[in-house]
Amino acid sequence: MEHEQVEQEVARKSAFIYLPITLGAVLLFWLAASLGDCPLVARIGGTIWVWLLTLIVMMPLVTARVKRQVRKNS
Repeated sequence: MEHEQVEQEVARKSAFIYLPITLGAVLLFWLAASLGDCPLVARIGGTIWVWLLTLIVMMPLVTARVKRQVRKNS
């Protein structure tokens, strides 16, 4: 496989893994914040914050693991 194709495959597979994880974290946060007595602005701001932080943490972790698996299978 050509290097660019491998990188595109890694990026696509990684996105299919870390995006649902981040969306799950956002959903859990939204549900937890909805149970409390939080104003809507705080829920929206917290949800965006959780999404951003989860994405920042999960992206390199998942991408590194997928890259290792692709190299192992090649």
